[in-house]
Amino acid sequence: MMQVTRFACGGFTVGMSLSHAVCDGFGSGQFFRAVAELASGRHDAPTVKPVWERDRLVGTAPPEHLAIPFPVNKSSLASSPLLPSADLVHGSFDVDAGSLRRLKTVSCESLTTLEVLGAFVWRAKFRALAMNLDGNTHFSLAIGIRSVISPPLTDGYYGNAFIGSHVIMTGRELCEGPLSKVAMMIKESKRTAGNAGYVWSWLGIMERANQEKKKIAENGASLIVTDWRHLGLLEADFGWKNSVNVVPVPWGLFGSLDISIFLPPFRLDKSMEGGLRVLMCLPRIAMARFEEEMELLKQNQLDQ
Repeated sequence: MMQVTRFACGGFTVGMSLSHAVCDGFGSGQFFRAVAELASGRHDAPTVKPVWERDRLVGTAPPEHLAIPFPVNKSSLASSPLLPSADLVHGSFDVDAGSLRRLKTVSCESLTTLEVLGAFVWRAKFRALAMNLDGNTHFSLAIGIRSVISPPLTDGYYGNAFIGSHVIMTGRELCEGPLSKVAMMIKESKRTAGNAGYVWSWLGIMERANQEKKKIAENGASLIVTDWRHLGLLEADFGWKNSVNVVPVPWGLFGSLDISIFLPPFRLDKSMEGGLRVLMCLPRIAMARFEEEMELLKQNQLDQ
């Protein structure tokens, strides 16, 4: 479903509601741009034709007697005195290009923004929730697999085409060890997730989970990062030049304690060129603590 809201100033927003069972973020970006092409009158048909091909990503489910493994034993996960909580709030935090450059100096290794900022946000969330240091904590990164499988998925495939990379460590390792080590573990997990054998193994596991209608409840000790910076949403042009902002509405999936979304910056804020925004959901008390952690990044007071 889509809804357009036009304002007296002449600007407008285009809202889109969808089911994640239909498409992933990349696919939703493709659909959004196709609608913009048609609405602007520049095209009679989308330049990228939609492709189904769901059969390409059906894995072979493991035998029924094999349990569906969660990446970490749930009983070993760290706990927080602030959870459960009915007083949840959402926060959006600007991280400018200078802060990202300083953050990358935590290691002499070559690290991407996703790896090093993912490590920082993971630690900040754990500290904000005051979780016990001896418990385990889990990090997952949504990894696109369109070009990983062979042959690659056809341009225009809009269904779900991602898996998760996984890192597990104790709270003490996360909070007291060097941030560079955490970032390097995330980097290594990405490399592992790019292996075709790993991809098909997880597709099989997800097929079994789908057959058994299994759901993984949020726990607070996990952090799942999804990166919206390259979905092409800001490139949509409805006839008034490109979009200037993209914001997820916190509802359902995006209201989860375990998800953080990395967003492109507000395009009209020139001071944020090369930066990004971090969206988080936490209990109100924890959000204040998380904001303090993010402020340390801005002030270059990094706990390396």
